[in-house]
Amino acid sequence: MKKFLFHLTSAVLIVVTLLIVSMGFTQSFRQKPQRRIQTGIVESGLIILVEFPDVKHDVTRNFVTERFFDRLNWYVQEMSYNKVSIGGEVTEKWYRMPDPISKYRISSRNLEVDKSRIIKIIGDSINAVDRDVDFSQYSFTAIFMGAKLQDYGMIGLCGYPGMLGWGSTDVLKTNSGQVVRGGVAIFSYQAHLGTLFHDIAHILGGVKDGKRMIPCLYDHDLQAKPGDMRQTFIDATINMGFWDPMSCHYYKRDIPPPGISSWTKMRLNWMDSSKVRIVKPTEKAELILGPLEDGRSETLVVKIPISEHTYYLIENRQPIGFDKNLPGHGVLIMFADDRIPECRHGKSPVKLINADPQVPHLEGAAFDIGKKEFFHDEKNRFSIKLLERIGYSYKILINPK
Repeated sequence: MKKFLFHLTSAVLIVVTLLIVSMGFTQSFRQKPQRRIQTGIVESGLIILVEFPDVKHDVTRNFVTERFFDRLNWYVQEMSYNKVSIGGEVTEKWYRMPDPISKYRISSRNLEVDKSRIIKIIGDSINAVDRDVDFSQYSFTAIFMGAKLQDYGMIGLCGYPGMLGWGSTDVLKTNSGQVVRGGVAIFSYQAHLGTLFHDIAHILGGVKDGKRMIPCLYDHDLQAKPGDMRQTFIDATINMGFWDPMSCHYYKRDIPPPGISSWTKMRLNWMDSSKVRIVKPTEKAELILGPLEDGRSETLVVKIPISEHTYYLIENRQPIGFDKNLPGHGVLIMFADDRIPECRHGKSPVKLINADPQVPHLEGAAFDIGKKEFFHDEKNRFSIKLLERIGYSYKILINPK
């Protein structure tokens, strides 16, 4: 640790991925995705296998390889419309940490985490592999632990940009002086596919103008409240519910994660501008909105700008692809404010307009024909009306009033 350089200049907003897990890492979505040809930009990750002297495990290197380079790659390719792939390497061996896991264990509450323990596990891990790897070959690093949630205290987290801040002058180096590029995430071996994506997405999004482009979309202050771990986390998903793994990680533990929202796709630069229809609130427009999961649709997102920093997004979520794993289907309307960096104290850079507040946890947020078909913004004097459903698409009217 003496030679471990970690200069942190920014104030910390703690970000952790927190889930409750059932026994082991078994999941019912066992069908292995076919190995895909990498397409577009390949984000190359170094996956460091880390174990502890006092924790036994039977996790194999093949299991880890499949999790990242089959399943996570499959998910990222689908979400990015094949613009981005996940590649890289898993270390050939497990690296044993110098101390028992109790020296690394952290709180399950984001705002109570001892940051020095995050620094310690990152430092011990990258220095363990320092002689064996060339960090310049990788765009991100993940520490994959042979330990469970119960052992470590968290199922997964992003160390940087996240737990340890995201200042533009932050530098992470090994003992020999190698610079660790991109960022570092940490996972227990039980981590759900949605958790892997959630924390890697923080890194892929990067930092711009002092803000993370892909923040957590659950409320950190609510997540820090006492109570059952899983229920407290669900109660914190007040902004996007189960409609984006940046909010929920997953809807049900035994199925894959849902797809990501158009807001997250746009922040990651995975959405072609030609697929975004911009409609001013003073403009009348009738259009066909295709399902977000189907990249062939002419229009995937409608953006209604309100001011320089605020706007509405309209998207269509249907039970195809990963969106089969949503709590429902229909048209989602979101309000975004780019001035808000993180989800604290009830504020969020993006929030769902809830079509049915009687359904808890935003599970009834989608608008649909025969249910709630109309939204009116009285202040900005425009309305959104669903006119017709055409297969998986919707005919929508945006009308000034």
